[in-house]
Amino acid sequence: MAYWLFKSEPDAFSIDDLAARAAAGEPWDGVRNYQARNMLRDQMRSGDGVLFYHSNCQVPGVVGLAEVSSAAYPDATAFDPQAHYFDAKSDPENPRWYLVEIRYLRHLTRTIALSELKDHADGPLADMPLVRRGNRLSVMPVTAQQWSFILGLE
Repeated sequence: MAYWLFKSEPDAFSIDDLAARAAAGEPWDGVRNYQARNMLRDQMRSGDGVLFYHSNCQVPGVVGLAEVSSAAYPDATAFDPQAHYFDAKSDPENPRWYLVEIRYLRHLTRTIALSELKDHADGPLADMPLVRRGNRLSVMPVTAQQWSFILGLE
């Protein structure tokens, strides 16, 4: 089992939106960064843990838990000219972009704010991409130790 952090702007798609999908889960479409795409496509497996993170909001932070609920498959929004994430260079015969589906597990009892996580950037979270300056990935790996530490802050 591996662990991940998925960022989403709550105005676009929040933990409440994911919870409303219940067992059906949600395709995590629209990832248009090659490094993040490679993690989705090559490393994520059904059952992996997900820290759901709200970004670009008043208090950015980890707000809930989810799990990867499917293997990676081509992101069809890349092929749809009407879709927000359309990519004219993506070809269904040789897809450029992939997605996984995630399923809601639970809200955290409180938001674990980015500022609080950064307080541990010289300790247990030193190697976590989220607390490093300039990291803009929407999907990133989390070690088992980081996962346990963050949930211990709850």
